[in-house]
Amino acid sequence: MIELPSFITRLFPYQPRFAPTVFGRMHYVDEGEGRPVLLVHGNPTWSFLYRKVMAGLAGGPYRVVAPDLIGLGLSDKPREVSAHTLRRHGESLLELVQGLDLKDVVLVVQDWGGPMGAWMAARAGGRVTGLVVMNTALLKPERFRTTAFHRFSQMPVVSDVAFRLFNFPLPVLGRTQGDPASISGDVARAYAWPLRKVADRAAPLALARMVPNGPDHPTVAELTEGDAWARSFQGPIELVWGVKDPILGRALRRHREVFPRARVTETSAGHFLQEEVPEDIVAAIRRVADAR
Repeated sequence: MIELPSFITRLFPYQPRFAPTVFGRMHYVDEGEGRPVLLVHGNPTWSFLYRKVMAGLAGGPYRVVAPDLIGLGLSDKPREVSAHTLRRHGESLLELVQGLDLKDVVLVVQDWGGPMGAWMAARAGGRVTGLVVMNTALLKPERFRTTAFHRFSQMPVVSDVAFRLFNFPLPVLGRTQGDPASISGDVARAYAWPLRKVADRAAPLALARMVPNGPDHPTVAELTEGDAWARSFQGPIELVWGVKDPILGRALRRHREVFPRARVTETSAGHFLQEEVPEDIVAAIRRVADAR
């Protein structure tokens, strides 16, 4: 059993649970009863990111499940960057959903949780019936233009030093926010704590390098499969976006085009909008869950 420090448990009072997957042991939170709501985070965070959303859903008719991607949070941490692929992450999510026998799922995704969740849903045999999409790139790129952050991750040696030795980008998460203070103090410490050991820091670099920089990138096949599922999805959809996100703020336009019937909530939040506008996310989840 992992013993969390008090500065985390004070903010994140949830019982740790673990499930075996093909990619390693996955930590997850499983709270409440009712329609399943699956909250999937991205790089370099963990289920702690959704604590305010989980609190907002507490007491409702929902079974809230929030996993940690393998390599992050309290899940197992493969130590080789090459171990991480979109398919392996998608497979581990699929194993969790199948192992818990989650059906009629409202899938809530952000950052890498979008492509991973979409790939999982494409293989889940109709288990996902509602969708809330936030600051992600759920769709296959039209043009392979990466950000400075992702170009930096491809630089040999210097990126390894930054990500491995200095735990990049954990110390600068606040810079991606509408309100930089939203990730500071004990909150910032809580994001960094699971990656306090240098040997455990493969995932943030691996996930950054998984962003495709060309049509031959190994991630493109899985992105294509997830894209096809998303475009064909007929259930209720909402988009909740932090428009001050320097990484994916502009991605809202394309998601609007692909999901023209989706309700859209634009906010002044940044990339990790769960920290800044949890009430808007909770409201969207409730509307999707109630739309039968």
